[in-house]
Amino acid sequence: MFSDDKKPMYTIGVAAELVGVHQETLRIWERNEIIKPARRNKQRLYSNNDIKRLRFIKPLLDDKGLNIAGVKQMINFYPCWWKENCKGGRAEGTDKYINRAKPCWKEENTYCFTTMDKTDYCQDCPQCARCPEDCKGS
Repeated sequence: MFSDDKKPMYTIGVAAELVGVHQETLRIWERNEIIKPARRNKQRLYSNNDIKRLRFIKPLLDDKGLNIAGVKQMINFYPCWWKENCKGGRAEGTDKYINRAKPCWKEENTYCFTTMDKTDYCQDCPQCARCPEDCKGS
């Protein structure tokens, strides 16, 4: 069964309105493999995680001046981009190492985990070099 964050429930019109873009913009982002909404009877359905991804992407294009190729390159640095069960990042005041240069896509105003040598890791599994959830057997 789906958790609320990964349950496909928003049509393209609702998703576009939530993110503040035109529906065609979402289609372009999908064609460029930046987002992968679920499909039901050929209708695109977006989850809460998809909306979080879209809200992460939009400022990269609007405010940071990246083009679609730049956004694609950037999300390649996020091994958890397509993982539905990623728990998100950590705030600056935590005792875990964070990468202040790498904002978390899932939780606003948080950052991705890092080790002392700046590689992503799993707190429970030091040999893991990926998103924290990759170690948890999901």
